[in-house]
Amino acid sequence: MIDFFIKLAPWQQALVGTLFTYGMTALGAALVFFFKNINKNVLNLMLGFASGVMIAASFWSLLDPAIDQAEANGDIAWLVVAIGFGAGGLFLYLADRVLPHLPIGRQESKGDFPSYLRRTVLLVFSITLHNIPEGLAVGVAFGAVSHASNPAIAVAAAISVALGIGIQNFPEGAAVSIPLRQGGLSRTRSFMYGQASGIVEPIAGVIGALLVSRMTVILPYALAFAAGAMIYVVVEELIPEAQQSVERKNHTAVFGVMTGFIIMMILDVALS
Repeated sequence: MIDFFIKLAPWQQALVGTLFTYGMTALGAALVFFFKNINKNVLNLMLGFASGVMIAASFWSLLDPAIDQAEANGDIAWLVVAIGFGAGGLFLYLADRVLPHLPIGRQESKGDFPSYLRRTVLLVFSITLHNIPEGLAVGVAFGAVSHASNPAIAVAAAISVALGIGIQNFPEGAAVSIPLRQGGLSRTRSFMYGQASGIVEPIAGVIGALLVSRMTVILPYALAFAAGAMIYVVVEELIPEAQQSVERKNHTAVFGVMTGFIIMMILDVALS
């Protein structure tokens, strides 16, 4: 099974990986069929866990390989990685400026927008927007396999990225569907909106894999770009949301971050 997967084209590997991450989004969104509300501490733990996973994946699965690839290309590694990382964060910052968004897991009052539909669309667009770099991260990781000296290790690293993104997509799916259910949508419609936010990941993943598998020169930039975008999401969205409305001595989110980081670190190191 593993040998068959390694023999697939990078874009096909990326498609499989991002279909998994999309499936995790849908699985999280499906929680709306069982719960109308989600305990704040549970949500904080899930968001913190997702943050830890993404932080670890950003370094071990993206930045570290980007440095190695930049050195192999004969480039100034620290400069290449700095440019790519900064560009990833800047991309999401500009996207946030262009498209005002609602923080995940939280809805504004009806008076803040002309209609409930507009509020719903903005919520889904917010999550969808931030799923683009996550899909790119998986695609770029698989696209790097074609340039690796040891394809098996490169595939293992890419799989760890997909696992990490998938793990953090689970609470993200719930963070979309459950607030929509609280806002009055049916369970089915809330689920459909929640899972729809992850559909963009397979598209972005295939595009990312095709780009880097054909252009070696952009590979380290692309890996660093994906890492920068992921860190931006963590700092801008996940951690602030995990700290909302918590008691001063409640460290649920912190424990979630530490646990997620440790698990993703173990996956990256063990699989590489």
